[in-house]
Amino acid sequence: MAANQQQQLAHDNDSWKKQLNLPTKDTRPQTEDVTATKGNEFEDYFLKRELLMGIFEAGFERPSPIQEESIPIALAGRDILARAKNGTGKTAAFLIPTLEKVNVKKNTVQALLLVPTRELALQTAQVCKTLGKHMGVQVMVTTGGTTLKDDIMRLSETVHIIVGTPGRILDLAGKGVANFSACTTFVMDEADKLLSPEFTPIVEQLLTYFPKERQVMLYSATFPMIVKTFKDKHMVKPYEINLMDELTLRGVTQYYAFVEERQKVHCLNTLFSKLQINQSIIFCNSTNRVELLAKKITELGYSCFYSHAKMLQSHRNRVFHDFRNGVCRNLVCSDLLTRGIDIQAVNVVINFDFPKNAETYLHRIGRSGRFGHLGLAINLITYEDRFNLYKIEQELGTEIQAIPPVIDTRLYVAPSSLDDQQQRQQIDHQEQQRLIHQKQQLQQQMHQQHQPQYQQQMMPQQHYPQQQIHPNHQQIQQHHQQRPQQYQRR
Repeated sequence: MAANQQQQLAHDNDSWKKQLNLPTKDTRPQTEDVTATKGNEFEDYFLKRELLMGIFEAGFERPSPIQEESIPIALAGRDILARAKNGTGKTAAFLIPTLEKVNVKKNTVQALLLVPTRELALQTAQVCKTLGKHMGVQVMVTTGGTTLKDDIMRLSETVHIIVGTPGRILDLAGKGVANFSACTTFVMDEADKLLSPEFTPIVEQLLTYFPKERQVMLYSATFPMIVKTFKDKHMVKPYEINLMDELTLRGVTQYYAFVEERQKVHCLNTLFSKLQINQSIIFCNSTNRVELLAKKITELGYSCFYSHAKMLQSHRNRVFHDFRNGVCRNLVCSDLLTRGIDIQAVNVVINFDFPKNAETYLHRIGRSGRFGHLGLAINLITYEDRFNLYKIEQELGTEIQAIPPVIDTRLYVAPSSLDDQQQRQQIDHQEQQRLIHQKQQLQQQMHQQHQPQYQQQMMPQQHYPQQQIHPNHQQIQQHHQQRPQQYQRR
């Protein structure tokens, strides 16, 4: 009898998995940044079944190293100071325990997720909704650049988790619109940016609206000394996680091209024609240069969006949404999008303007090679940038190599994508051969139909001069053969 009950229980435990709407399995190879785990499973953490359903349907198969280290400690309620590389799963590392602890029966705000940029707020809120879609959890996102009226109306309804930027959250708390008196979870993503001089006073003032018995969790790839001051003042014996034996992602190959300023656009055009770009992000050091470069790229005939801090929030949202959905291949932006933006299709990052410090460089190149996959970072270096290049190499303990004449596609393109491209080329070749054969047959038929007529006319044999061939005939022919591939890359 007991054995039958155990079998029935095991069947019930497995039956819900068969009903999941799982996404297509990602077969791309991954680096040790995400594969060097202890072998744990998400089910080992005794999470709610509804949460597990959301995790698996989001395409998460097993925890990454930062998730293995963070989730059980966060579930135990301890403060956390976690440092891990860009693109290794930090967002889910704090979202999963946050969602697990939410009680959907309570009509109160129970968690605040603080992020430095509006785009990251939208992205984090979307991931939170995706993971918690079977739980009935209510997630609200609020950022500057939108009207307070909408936020006030939304907070009059049930909200369990708020995702937002510091200024707007403090505004809502100060006006008494957002009540954090029962909010026991306070998470800061990209914590080093949130604890910079511009944000620290806001964050510290915001904490006064929270109960004393609260859990504070900080996540980032870089932690400057200023974090220690915050830790000593506002955190209780935080559990420290550091998975940064090396700073750069193993899957990202880094190159530099030494150019003059006036050669940069030409160099970029060459890269577009030579590389197999799935999607690329191109960084400039100023908003003016962002718009000018985007215009130049469009004039060259490549699809291109741009985004910077001076744009209207609605326009920034539209650009981010469309680029994420693959509407456009290339995005030119300022450092606005260096923080946490996760677009899996981006396999190439180009620093059109080289950054001034190692921290910015690290976050920029971390936009490619997400979650252990392959990526490419190319830096356009002028004479004035040479000292910065050396300094950043030393600080990050990495090597940025001179760009070779030909970049091996296996360094930044997944094998499955290469197979698809080869298959498309093979199909194109077969189709071309079929058309040539068809044309030859047609010409032969026409010749046979008119041959008797030629014989009856008894025309004297004539010697025609050899057809003149253009001196660049081979180059023109190669150009026409390559054109479809160029259009495909664009």
